[in-house]
Amino acid sequence: MKIVFGLGNFGDKYAYTYHNMGFLTAECLADRLSLKFKKRECDGLIAEGNLCGEKLLIVKPLTYMNLSGLCVKQVVNKHKADMRDVIAVFDDIDIPRLSVRVRMNGSGGTHNGMRNIVDVMKSEDFPRVRLGIGRPPEHVPLGDYVLSEVPKSDRRDFADMIERAADEVLKLIRGE
Repeated sequence: MKIVFGLGNFGDKYAYTYHNMGFLTAECLADRLSLKFKKRECDGLIAEGNLCGEKLLIVKPLTYMNLSGLCVKQVVNKHKADMRDVIAVFDDIDIPRLSVRVRMNGSGGTHNGMRNIVDVMKSEDFPRVRLGIGRPPEHVPLGDYVLSEVPKSDRRDFADMIERAADEVLKLIRGE
């Protein structure tokens, strides 16, 4: 079993914000695999299918970003999964804008959603795919920046990054 958690905030006002790169990647991945987010359980929206001979869940937590660990815990416990079967996907200000990086383990860093997952699950031993959103402009508070909409002029570049992130998630699922 593999469980992909695309971190973000639910609701139309957050749809294409920097902080929703995880949700957008989860949606991209589900579209590629012809899966639909049909189930609402464990404080998340879930698309379910099979890939490489094993069960796959793609989850968009509905707990808001900073409480993502609550959804992760519920889903992992319900499906009796191991944290090594979890893949977290999220925006990251600490890597260059439009870059995608994979890390197999580590702390939650400066990302509150990841810190919450690490705290709730008491584990740093799960892969994550990080999408670089860059640092906020000078004099713009971090919270305002991550919750702001990606400018329409930048959306093609961000869509390309989301596609690359989905590629990396698929590699992790396939064990590449």
